[in-house]
Amino acid sequence: MDKSLQVVVVHILIHIGLIFFIFPTNIIDSANAAHWIPILLGFLLHWTLVALYTKGLSRFENKNLLDIYIQFGKPVAVIFLLPLFVYLFMVTTVTIRAYAETISLVFLSNTPLWAIMLLTLLISTYITSLGVQALFRTGVLMALIFFPLIAFVLCMSFQNIDWHYIFPLWDSRFSFLSDPNYLESSFAFFGGFMYLGFIQPKVPYNRKKIVWWSLALLPFFLLAVYIPVLTFGEDTASQYHFPFIVAVDTIDITWLMFDRITMFFLLCTVTFVMLFTALTAWVNVEILRRCVPKSIRTSYIVIGLSLLTFIGGIHIPDWRDVDSLFGLNALLRIYVYITIPSSVFVLGRLSRRKAAAAT
Repeated sequence: MDKSLQVVVVHILIHIGLIFFIFPTNIIDSANAAHWIPILLGFLLHWTLVALYTKGLSRFENKNLLDIYIQFGKPVAVIFLLPLFVYLFMVTTVTIRAYAETISLVFLSNTPLWAIMLLTLLISTYITSLGVQALFRTGVLMALIFFPLIAFVLCMSFQNIDWHYIFPLWDSRFSFLSDPNYLESSFAFFGGFMYLGFIQPKVPYNRKKIVWWSLALLPFFLLAVYIPVLTFGEDTASQYHFPFIVAVDTIDITWLMFDRITMFFLLCTVTFVMLFTALTAWVNVEILRRCVPKSIRTSYIVIGLSLLTFIGGIHIPDWRDVDSLFGLNALLRIYVYITIPSSVFVLGRLSRRKAAAAT
């Protein structure tokens, strides 16, 4: 049964969860004008890699990424899967810590960070333990409940914008390419599609639907940056640590019974982040299941990984260290998200040629 709708929904949700917090800061800090240029360049690379990745995977019917690499030898599997495992574990740990800090800053300032981390991690662990099919059904339910609220907040956020701040529209220097902040912004572009190689044949999908529906993410990338820029101006927006959250906090709706809609927006996006961390943890569990003895239950692997993630998160002292870790794993992210799609595409072509030669 084709489950492309579920995959498309989850693909969009987890990227929305990654876009609206650190990404606007990275783009605004890396470019002084014409922010659409770095956004469009990063998005085109994202879309190309998704197309390349899914095209390569389609060459191996009913096989996931683990089966593909093992088919070509254990050294090949280690070369590509070990960096992926390390990167995904780092991402889960830093993401849980970063979003716990965000929740604390916005509306739970008196709650210890470890308690917020523990709660979000427990929910993510529970979703992971349900299995990948239940995870995708949960994603559809989240979309039905929370996406209308996200759309409402995005529409209302236009009430304070000044279109004069959109100028200048062109910057020929392309200085953002050498800025470390732009390298960090790759977290939102590349951080959320590696799971596509692990869900088949449990969750079959049509690759073309994923590729074309990925284009729907472009408006969210643009809105995340341009709403704070058009609200405050580039100079002022660059002073805020979470410019989009501050821009949403300026929304004044007199007929709404709640004073701040920032809380609703944050809660919606945090649920998407928990879905992302659950899916990321599930990928690492699938990798570990091939490495440990079969006598070890999957539930033990899930609990062990969650415990290590929590321990790693509470040992990150403050936000500067979080920011530093995002910068440190940026190079590993680029390596993983370029080499794996490329290698799968190349291996797919080699496999097809061997099959054609055999016939």
